[in-house]
Amino acid sequence: METPHTPYAPQSASNQTPSGAASTPIIALVDDDRNILASVQMTLESEGFTVHTYTDGESALQGIISRPVSLAVLDVKMPRMDGMELLQRLRARSNLPVIFLTSKDEELDQLMGLRLGADDYITKPFSQRLLIERIRALLRRQDASRAEASGVTATGSAIVRGQLSLDETRHQCLWGGQDIALTVTEFLLVKALAMRPGMVKSRDQLIDAAYGDNIYVDDRTIDSHIKRVRKKFRQVDDSFNQIETLYGIGYRYRDE
Repeated sequence: METPHTPYAPQSASNQTPSGAASTPIIALVDDDRNILASVQMTLESEGFTVHTYTDGESALQGIISRPVSLAVLDVKMPRMDGMELLQRLRARSNLPVIFLTSKDEELDQLMGLRLGADDYITKPFSQRLLIERIRALLRRQDASRAEASGVTATGSAIVRGQLSLDETRHQCLWGGQDIALTVTEFLLVKALAMRPGMVKSRDQLIDAAYGDNIYVDDRTIDSHIKRVRKKFRQVDDSFNQIETLYGIGYRYRDE
C-alpha cells in the first residue's frame, strides 16, 4: 500500500540515515507492460534499490510528485499519459534524473526525449544488466556533480567564467545572476566546456565527461543536449553565444 511522502528533492543531508550514510536510491519504473515491471523490479531490488512501479503516465506523475525518488525510468508508449508528456511534466517541476525507454525503430522518440530533457535512453529489448549500469552511472554522475571540486575552482566550490557561475555542491548554474535549471547531464557538459575555455572538446570527450567510461552514446545525443542547454541560457539572455560549434570537430566555450 502506497504511503505519502514529501515531493521529490535532490539527495541531501536530510535524505540520509541517522548514521550519516546515504539513503537507499529509489527508482520510479514506469511501463504499461506488467511483465517488464515485475521482472525489472525484482532485478533492481536484488541490487539494493527501492522501486516504485507505475503502469501509466498519469499515475506515475502523481506518484513521483507525492513520493520522493532518486531517478525515473520511463517508457514511451503508455495509456493516460505517454512518456513524452510525462517527461515534460516532470521537467517543469524538477531536474530529476530520467532514463528513457524506447523501441529500436523509434529513433525520433529517442531524439525528442533528449530534447525534452532526458539524461539517457535505452532501446528495447534491453539487457537488465545494462539498465542497472546506466542507473548506477547516472546516480554517480549526480553525486559527483554535487561533490566539491578540488584544484579547479575560482571561488570556493564555484567555477566562474564571466557571467557564468557553476556551483557543484549545490548543483546550481547561474548566468548573469539568473538561475539556469540544468539536468545532471547538461550540468556536466557545461562544466566540461567551461573548465577549459577556448579549448575544443570533441563529442567523444564530452561523452566521457558526461557519461563516464564504457558507456556508448550516439554523437547526436550530445548535439541534442547542447541544443537544449543553449535554449535554456537564451531564455534568460537571448544574446547567449558562449558555446560554439566547430563543425566536424566538436564544441568549445568562448574564452572571454
